[in-house]
Amino acid sequence: MKRIAMTRRELLWGSAAAGAMAAMPVGLVGGQRYELEYGRAPNAQGAARVVHPLKAPSAGNIPVAFVVSDGAVMIDFTGPWEVFQDASIPSAGMSRDQQMPFQLYTVAENTGPIRVSGGMKIVPDYSFKDAPQPKVIVIPAQGGGSDVMYRWIREATKQTDVTMSVCTGALLLAQTGLLNGKAATTHHGAYIQMALQYPEIRVKPGYRFVEEGNMATAGGLTSGIDLALRVVERYYGRAAADETVYQMEYQGRGWMDASGASNTTYAKARGGKVCPICGMAIDEGMSPKFVYQNKTYYFCMDSHQALFESAPEKVLRMMAGEESS
Repeated sequence: MKRIAMTRRELLWGSAAAGAMAAMPVGLVGGQRYELEYGRAPNAQGAARVVHPLKAPSAGNIPVAFVVSDGAVMIDFTGPWEVFQDASIPSAGMSRDQQMPFQLYTVAENTGPIRVSGGMKIVPDYSFKDAPQPKVIVIPAQGGGSDVMYRWIREATKQTDVTMSVCTGALLLAQTGLLNGKAATTHHGAYIQMALQYPEIRVKPGYRFVEEGNMATAGGLTSGIDLALRVVERYYGRAAADETVYQMEYQGRGWMDASGASNTTYAKARGGKVCPICGMAIDEGMSPKFVYQNKTYYFCMDSHQALFESAPEKVLRMMAGEESS
């Protein structure tokens, strides 16, 4: 596999080395002892939460593939990238590769330069034709998928520990069929779209992330950082994730409580002059509109009006937080 330069990661490794206990799967949260091998740990409120450990390799790295194309949203993939590159597991008897366990690379349709959000240009490390088999896949929101991308994700997922999406990357993952029959979440502006376009998926509004089997979906943007921290925890324990958080100076705690208070702001639609489908602010004088049960609804685009018309009662229940999918 190609060597990816990670000078910042090596810098952090030096400061983290003093905390060799970070590799221990036993720790304290709010004064309570927990043991990861039992599969339960207290969340931020002290209630038990389920943790499903992943088996770290006895030798070598954990390869993590970031699937990108034009328009990929920066924080969706650079947030998790930062988490995985900063994770370090210093412990006596471990090789340097094991102490810095995640090997990161980008994969795309080809290795030509692509423009991600904000105009930054990046050059993918691999194409779908020659990418190494990953153990973790990260799928950010991006311009759009292709049959080649969907086929690669489906095949690679047969051997992954975790295939995760961030934000509306969940819609790309949904397109592969891998989320059918499973629970999932996405950016709050896409809950209703996902529920209507992919009725086989149980959409979970207001969740920071959702895990089921080797599939995992994060909410919008910064939620990907929390899901990546969760993956670190599942491989190496709570103390290792805490050490990563400390080195990053990250104050978010959503990774500790995916379905608790961290994301409930988005469980129901906000009020005001917004599109019922995505919550985007609209100008009523310039927006498509539709009258339903003597009330006029305005939309940011024609396709969202069409979605509303296809199942207005379902949309209204989801807007009110009365139906998850």
